[in-house]
Amino acid sequence: MALETIDLNCAESLYSLSDQLNLNEILPNKVTIWKLRNNNPMRNSFNNNNIKLEEFEALIKLTVEMAKFLYPFIRQILQSRDDVIKNPKAWNEFKKRYIELISERFNTNSMKVKRLLDPSLNDEIFIKIILTLALCISEDGYLKLRTTLINF
Repeated sequence: MALETIDLNCAESLYSLSDQLNLNEILPNKVTIWKLRNNNPMRNSFNNNNIKLEEFEALIKLTVEMAKFLYPFIRQILQSRDDVIKNPKAWNEFKKRYIELISERFNTNSMKVKRLLDPSLNDEIFIKIILTLALCISEDGYLKLRTTLINF
């Protein structure tokens, strides 16, 4: 969801990246990617399908590559967050769009989603998410993100 917040054309970008990374066998089309992303129980259109290990790893590879591509924007958001008094624009726009996407696509009756929407709590959560994306652009980014998700 954070990648979608930064890249308005994220679904198309993910599909294009899956082609470049030769993940066509695992992620043959946009619908497959969409279905896998809808395995999140907080989503309104939640599908309770078991994700295969190869699908999980393909999604991680896509996320890491998208984070690398979007790193200049991720960095700008982080700098804006650190300099809230002088330059809050990028952080505020990220946060506003993220909240809009959550409200639109997630089950707002869920307690977890309510926490994401709570202004007194969501700054901490959003900064962890954006920092995780920033850290996964390194050489070991795939392993870092995979470990973070498995331990979550």
